[in-house]
Order: sequence, then structure tokens, then C-alpha cells
Amino acid sequence: MAKRDYYEVLGVAKNASDEEIKKAYRKLAMKYHPDRNPDSKDAEDKFKEVKEAYEMLSEPEKRAAYDQYGHAGVDPSMGGFGGAGGQGFGGFADAFGDIFGDIFGQGGPGGRGGRGGPQVYRGADLRYNMEITLEQAANGFDTQIRVPSWEECEICHGNGAKPGTKPETCPTCNGAGSVRMSQGFFSVQQTCPKCHGTGSYIPEPCTNCHGSGKIKKTKTLEIKIPAGIEDGMRIRSSGNGEPGVNGGPAGDLYVEIHIKAHNVFERDGDDLHCQMPISFATAALGGDIDAPTLHGKATFEVPEGTQTGKTFRLRGKGIKGLRASYPGDLYVHVQVETPVKLNDAQKQMLRDFDASLKEGGARHSPQSKGWFDRVKQFFE
Repeated sequence: MAKRDYYEVLGVAKNASDEEIKKAYRKLAMKYHPDRNPDSKDAEDKFKEVKEAYEMLSEPEKRAAYDQYGHAGVDPSMGGFGGAGGQGFGGFADAFGDIFGDIFGQGGPGGRGGRGGPQVYRGADLRYNMEITLEQAANGFDTQIRVPSWEECEICHGNGAKPGTKPETCPTCNGAGSVRMSQGFFSVQQTCPKCHGTGSYIPEPCTNCHGSGKIKKTKTLEIKIPAGIEDGMRIRSSGNGEPGVNGGPAGDLYVEIHIKAHNVFERDGDDLHCQMPISFATAALGGDIDAPTLHGKATFEVPEGTQTGKTFRLRGKGIKGLRASYPGDLYVHVQVETPVKLNDAQKQMLRDFDASLKEGGARHSPQSKGWFDRVKQFFE
């Protein structure tokens, strides 16, 4: 079967720059890489096709021959410049090494180096769970926390070796921190298995730090919790995570906020909700009542004839969120409370009161009349 045009395989124009060709190759190679498409013969064939196209177009001499003579100019069976197994494999290996790192975590944000020296890795991030009250979340506050820290070992002065000895160059990678491995039709670069990317090893580790060069301790950090913070939000403290490897930057510390359940309020974004019992007399006659807020009491009017479940909205009595211009609202859900443990006199007064209501007819109980009418229609 005739080979496809190399530019078509990579999806680039014939005047594409070297960087555009490399970028297109990296994208396609990651897409069709065998490790990402196990047991897919189609993906394997496309990966080989993409590899061959990049190998030819990434070398100036091969690209010039291909542009002038087509596949005949680079096919060794036709006396051309050279095929997939010819010269120029180093360019392919270098580019593919970057892609291999993207797939398996090498050469990414956490580590770099390897070609010119030991691997350098960023330190791991740390998480600190902080539990606060709803009042603290609404108002904000400053606090202190104690977190792990690492200081240079005072015995070995940070080199990790027993006093009187010193680290030695790794014999496996000769101090490079990485080795190149051949796997089938391609070559990849990976972290040295003996020194783990440091470029050296310690024959006799320091007994105080066990070869790490650092001693774990604790330190106190000042943390500012902003007003309006929500449950699950994180506050980042740069550089207060674990230290990097081989001079790499330290990781970050993330303080994750968890808000305790409140015994009065429930939070919904910037709004607050609360259930408030009112007496039967207040619900029937109406009047002013005091509702609790996070900043004291707020008075609102309950109209006469208020039914249980009625919701009253108190504007601006909620929480002012981190990105909000105005505070949220407080929603008071009233619950009419049925009196309990009545004495005989109170029970008799209620019986007399109930009898007077029945004499007044449906105008005293509009909801009951509507409900009984619906029930009657249902049975009819």
C-alpha cells in the first residue's frame, strides 16, 4: 500500500516550521502511543507512521530530499538519503524522550534535567485540614498553625554522608542522574535506578538524618482566614510544602477549610436559613418577633393568621461572600408550635375556643375547608 504524504500524516503545511512539526508530532505520538492504546493494532500502525514522518521531516537533509523527490528521495531501497532505520535517529529520540516523560511523569512540572545533570524535582504539596465555626467563616480571623518543616542536618551539614565520608558519583549514570534505555524500535531516557536522579550515592549514610541531609521538625505559620470563606475552599501558602530534590523548589501548603455544623443556621452560599418556632397565639394574632442573626437580633412582623412553614426573608442578614458586593439574606421558616402538658383549665378553654371557631364556619379555617372539599370530590 502506498505511503501517505508525510506532511499529511502530521497534519501540517509543507512550509511548516520545525517547531510546528515537532508540536504536531508530540500531539499525535501521545494520542497513538501503544501504552495509551493497549491491544490496538490500528493505533500501533498510526504511531509508527507518525514516527516515520517526524523522523524524516525533523532532519533538514532528509526533509530537503523528501521535498524534492518524495518518498523515493528517502527510501533506501531506491538509493535515497535513508529510511526509518537510517541516520538522524537522535532527533527522533530526543523528541520522543519528551513525550515519554509527558506520559509517565518525567520531565513534567515535578522534575527536569537528566540530559545535562541530575534530575531536579519540585517538593510535594501538603494539605492541612482546618475546622472552623460558621461565625468565624462569616467574619474572618487570623490564626496560627504548626506544620512540618525540614532543616539542614547539623551532623552532615546537608550532604547526607557520615562525617569523614562524602557522596560519590553514581557509577550507573556517571553523575547524569538518568540513563537511556532501548525498548524495541525507540529509545527513552529515564531516571537512574541506583541514585534515583541525584547523580550520586552515599556509601555510608549519616546516622542522624539517614542520608537525607535534612531533619524533620515543625514550624508555626500565620494564616489569615478571609471573611466569607466557604466550606471546602483552600488557602495556599507558597513554599511551605516538602522540600525539593537536588535543589528543586519546595512544594506548597494548602489549608483546606471545613465549617462545623451550626445548631441554629444552615448556610446556602451567602444566604442563611433557620427554623423558628412561634406560639399558636402569635401565629393567630400576629405581632413583632425577634429572630437571631450572626450579628445579634433582627425584628420582623408576623401577620395574623400565619400558617406553619411560612418563610420570611430578612434582606442583608446573611453572609457577605468572598466575591460578593452585598451580604446574602436570612430566611426564617416559622413553625407553629402546638402547646403540650396543658392543665384541665387550659384544656377546657381550648375546647370552648374550638367550639366558637366551629360556630363561625369556614371563615376561620380556610385551608381545612379547601382540603375537605377536595377529599369530598375525590370520593365522589
